[in-house]
Amino acid sequence: MSDQTYVTKDPRGPVTQLATPMRLDYLFTAGLSLSRNLRGYQRAEFVGQKCPVCGKVYVPSRGSCPVDGVALTEEVPLKNTGTVTTYCVVNVPFAGQSIKIPYICAQILLDGANLSFMGLIQECDVEDIHMGMRVEALWVDEADLVPSLASVKYFRPTGEPDADYETYREYL
Repeated sequence: MSDQTYVTKDPRGPVTQLATPMRLDYLFTAGLSLSRNLRGYQRAEFVGQKCPVCGKVYVPSRGSCPVDGVALTEEVPLKNTGTVTTYCVVNVPFAGQSIKIPYICAQILLDGANLSFMGLIQECDVEDIHMGMRVEALWVDEADLVPSLASVKYFRPTGEPDADYETYREYL
């Protein structure tokens, strides 16, 4: 072995960056609880599961309560309405983008649920979005429903008065 240093003679200098396309294929098995939730999306319905100990309702379903560690067996149909708990106005373009910038992503706490999830907010100017705003899900056409959150086109303001801060403060 030698301690010889190799020096490039290329006038462009050393390579400092390399773009390499990659692909990862995988199979995912949803399991019983998540499958119930996904089938709900295919029916244009939100389905949660309720803990028999603490009474919290989780959507998407987790199969067991993260607090009590017990199985969740009771299905709970949820409304298509909820509350914006937090949000982000997105101004950064990305490859394959189909949404006009700026757009809004928000954590939405569905009525009757104890876990918020991210959803797209439309039909709302970015200046008007705020915590506590009441929103409703707009589903894709019936023929386009699939067992995926892609069945929810987006959420839009309902026009209802804002939710009281105390009803969503623990979900911030």
